[in-house]
Amino acid sequence: MTDPRPPTLWTRRDVQTRSGWALLSASLFAGFGAFVRLLFPRVRSEPPTKVVLGRPEDFAVGEVSERFKKSHRLIVVREALGFYALRSVCTHLGCVPAWSAAQDKFKCPCHGSGFHRDGVNFEGPAPRPLERLALALDADGNLVADTAVVLRSERGEWARDDAFVRYPKEGRP
Repeated sequence: MTDPRPPTLWTRRDVQTRSGWALLSASLFAGFGAFVRLLFPRVRSEPPTKVVLGRPEDFAVGEVSERFKKSHRLIVVREALGFYALRSVCTHLGCVPAWSAAQDKFKCPCHGSGFHRDGVNFEGPAPRPLERLALALDADGNLVADTAVVLRSERGEWARDDAFVRYPKEGRP
């Protein structure tokens, strides 16, 4: 017996098979495109490196201010002669040390490293002092920290002019 219908270019089975392969190929292509898109974010999620900390008069002498600890990972310390900013990241494994006013020291909750008020390590496994951040007074008289400029004690960078801001300046009341 022969088929009475005239031969066609594609049978119904051919159309369904090719449609299935086309859908599978399209979904794989879309998935690959979405994966590649994930590798290139549209928005940078980094905070600005310059942080305005406020007026120097807002900080009391002897104060260790943790106001910017969560938002910018920095701590501002006011001494009688001026200011310095410490990066609030332990030099051992990167935990966030907490200020203990009763013990007058920073204590790392992860492995017990202790740091004096000026950031120098004195106990625990931390291999070096906390890092300082560049600090300056802007034209409006506000303290501004630059989190992109990290100053390390063992390199002698704490002696730089931007490691400590004298306040009040000489000649000012």
